[in-house]
Amino acid sequence: MTESDAARRPLALAITLIVTGLLGWYAAFALTIDKILVLQDPQADLDCNFSVIVQCGANLQSAQGSTFGFPNSLIGIAAFVAPIGVGVALLAGAQFARWFWIALNLGVTGALGFCIWLMTQSIFVLGTLCPWCMVVWAATIVMFWTLTLFNARAGIFGAALVRVGSALYPWVPIIVFASYLIVAIIAQVRLDLLSFLLI
Repeated sequence: MTESDAARRPLALAITLIVTGLLGWYAAFALTIDKILVLQDPQADLDCNFSVIVQCGANLQSAQGSTFGFPNSLIGIAAFVAPIGVGVALLAGAQFARWFWIALNLGVTGALGFCIWLMTQSIFVLGTLCPWCMVVWAATIVMFWTLTLFNARAGIFGAALVRVGSALYPWVPIIVFASYLIVAIIAQVRLDLLSFLLI
């Protein structure tokens, strides 16, 4: 492998996929453990239960916490392995076909869509903020923007979006921050979290 080959490696993307994948996987694993504790004892004192608003107990025991008939966290345990594997493969110098990048992007987009639905359910229906859930949301948002704009810049979605991807990719941290800020504002407006924390 030459120096030019190493230079072409998408290191930022690879590291992002690995780190966000690991964070998401760990949060999903922690949620699964907490779910088991709740099944054993519905009144269990979970480490993630900080207050009436910031807790995971209500989420775990809700219908939304088992959308497909089993705990959502099991999906995370299975799904977050994929970006970790892709990130490691990229560090090793692997190259993937266009269809692979599109499939991966569709999967991450689906994950983001599911997270957005869970956010709305958590904030507007359950009235809680689940700490481990928020880690999953945060990791998925970073993964989505980084991967999508990388693919756009690389021409995966066609030549028409290369300019857009090239212009926006350097701004991923700002875009991610703006996404977090939107979620935080919605949560504050709906739950008045700051006022609750000051009590």
